[in-house]
Formats: sequence, structure tokens, C-alpha cells
Amino acid sequence: MDIKRVAIDAVNETIVMTVVHMDYKGQVAKRINEKMPLAQVKGFRKGQVPKDLVEKQYGKSVKQEEVKKVVDLALERYIQSERLNLLGTPLPKVNEDFNWDAEELTFEYEIGLVPNFEIDLEAKNNIVKYIVTADDKLIDGQVERIQKQFGKAIPQDKVEADSDLTGTFSNEEKGINNTTTISVSTFNKKAGDKFIGKKVGDVVTVSTKGLFEDDHQLMDYLKVSHDDVHGLDIEVNFTISAINGAELAELNQELFDKLFGEGKVASLEDLKSKIKEDAEAQFAQQADQKLLLDVQDFLIENTKFDLPAEFLKKWLQTVGEKKLSAEEAEVEYARSEKGLRFQLIEGKAMAQSNIQINFEDLKTFTSKAIKQQMAQFGQTNPTDEEVQGIVARVLSNQEEVKRLSEQVVAEKLLELFKEKANPTTKEVTYEEFIAASYGE
Repeated sequence: MDIKRVAIDAVNETIVMTVVHMDYKGQVAKRINEKMPLAQVKGFRKGQVPKDLVEKQYGKSVKQEEVKKVVDLALERYIQSERLNLLGTPLPKVNEDFNWDAEELTFEYEIGLVPNFEIDLEAKNNIVKYIVTADDKLIDGQVERIQKQFGKAIPQDKVEADSDLTGTFSNEEKGINNTTTISVSTFNKKAGDKFIGKKVGDVVTVSTKGLFEDDHQLMDYLKVSHDDVHGLDIEVNFTISAINGAELAELNQELFDKLFGEGKVASLEDLKSKIKEDAEAQFAQQADQKLLLDVQDFLIENTKFDLPAEFLKKWLQTVGEKKLSAEEAEVEYARSEKGLRFQLIEGKAMAQSNIQINFEDLKTFTSKAIKQQMAQFGQTNPTDEEVQGIVARVLSNQEEVKRLSEQVVAEKLLELFKEKANPTTKEVTYEEFIAASYGE
């Protein structure tokens, strides 16, 4: 068998395979011999059919099957031996006039190659690493929410400016149907005023545009996706099912112990300090995620390389349970191109910086995540035995291993980017961070 590669450009090639009779005749003969005892042809007893008739009846299909096996195996070994770094899998070129009786059978496969490129992690950039602080407004608001949450609900006959409402947001066209509890003060003033004086069973229609101070609250109260909240301008109905005022809980030791454990918080100042600490730890995670996304966008924008786009669009039509049309593949490629580009950049960054993920990294990361999760449920001092038992169960699930491995990679890359990209540090409030993150 003769195999060669024909370059089309830097990321597209064709593999040409020429198969001759010697490559498959032995296996075809073996298959024909296996069929002879079972062959049935009118006029002959089973097992007594002459070989030439068996070959006439089965020869073509057997030949095609055996040639395919030979070609598939040879193609796989060739890709391995040539160490080809492929995107997608080889696509056979269709030849409507293929002649199976020819002395030499030629098969062609299109392949898409991973592009060769370099990345500059230290390139000049305008990336900002945000240090997000919890200001007095945020902390005081959280204190009030705690007092409401642990206070006494007082049923009201009609809505007042400080009422808490339980009800359902709905919009049939957008598939919105979410029951929630919300304070009147959470709405903008125009929308909030619509509720004043309303009673249980009343339906209030409001516009989503500017409904809240932060549009991202639409995700919490209406359960719409992040992609939908930006610029969402529809009308939704809110059907009131309960109206309550609140007798605020007293800020005393009993409440502090209930919230944080016995003796850990002893005063309003301690409470505010704890709220600030917890909030800023959460904000730091969000800021790291933004930094990672900003570096990704920068690298994608500034690392230039070609992809075998047309090949990948054709390949997308062949994979998956549901075959895609050319138009659907075009849409899917456009949707996934950015992710593919960063996947290649990510791999290059790891290779250039010799970043590797081992099982110990995975165990350490998983242990940390489990301890954080247990702490959220009040288990602040689990034993090593308890934690490692959970780690073992989690890492026995291959899907979890894959998911956690991706998070470990992201964590290692984040540290690499912080070091190499040298972002500018800027201290902001959470409101300023949201504005910087989403342009709002």
C-alpha cells in the first residue's frame, strides 16, 4: 500500500492511499472459504456450492468490507506514525464513479491540522485585575437583609413601600414562570409605585427594562439566562400571593451564634467585619474569573492563526447523533470558533510554561472544594478521614474527574496569567466592578 500526504495549505491536507490486490486478497479468500459451508444457491445442497458461485454471490461485498478494514487500520497507523495533530477526524472524499474492479483502489481523506503558532503572554495589554471591596452601603444592606430574614413576618392586607411580596413572575412568550419573594424596595421607583395599595390576587404588569438597579437580578427573580438579561425589554406579570411586613430581628448574641457559631461574632462591628470578609472573598473569586476571561479575550484577539474552517464545517455535519445540514454546521462553527481558538491557545500556554496536571493536584483541589462546601453547611472542622472519603467517591466518577480537571487547569492558568500578563491592579466597589464587567 502506498500512502502519501498532499498539502493544500498550512492547515489543510489530503491523505492519498493506494490499495493493491496483495493488500487484501488473503483476507478476502479466507472470508470466502468461511462462507462456503453456509452458502445456499438453488440447485445445490448447502455446503456443496462451487467456489466460483460463492465468489460471485459474496465476493464484491466481502472485498469492500475487507478493503475498508485495511484502509481504516492503515490510516490510523499512518496518523500515529506521522504524529499528525488533527482537528476533527479524517473525512473521506466521495467518488461517485469509484471502480471497485480496478487493479489499484485509490482513497482520499481530507484532514484539518492544528495550526503552528506562538503566544506572547507578556505582550503589552490593558488588562485590569480588580480588587473588589465591600463598601458601607453593601454591608448595611446585608445587615438589614439578615434582620429581615430572621425577623418576624407580619401579614399585611395591602402593599406598602417596605412590604415583602411573594408571587409569580410570568411571560408566556419568553417561558418565564418563576415564584419568588421580593421586597418592593428592590424594584426601581416607577415599578415599585405600581405595587403600592395592591392586594393578594392582584396582577401587576411591569417592564423588565431598568426593573432593578442591576439587570443581573433578572437572573435571580425571573430565572432568565445571563445572555438574555442584557437589553431585555419585555413586559412581565407579577401575581401577588402573599404580602408581609417585617419585624426586624434584634442584633443580639443569640442571632450571631445562630449565624456564625457560638462566640465567633459578639457585636455589630464584628458582624459587619464578618460580612465584609465573606463578601470580599466571594468578590475575589468573581474578579479572578473576570481576569481569566479578559486574558482569554486578549489572547484570542492578539494570537493570530488560521483554522481549517471549511474542513471543520464539513466535519461538523458528520458528528453527533443528529446530522447537521450545511447551514446548521455554519451556525455551529461560528458559535464554537472562539472556544476552539482558546482551547488551542490554552494548550500552547501550558506546553510553553511546562504546566502539567497530576492526580495529586486533582486530589488537593477536590479536598479544598469539599471543605469549602462543608463549611457552607456549618461543618467547619471536618476530619481528614471524612474529607478524603468524599474525595475518593468524587474521583471515582469519570465525569467529575473531567470537570474538576478543567477547573484545576483554569486555576493554574489563572496563576500563570497573573504572573506573565502583569495586569494593572485597581480597587473598586462591587457596583463599580459590575459596571466594569458588563458595561452597565
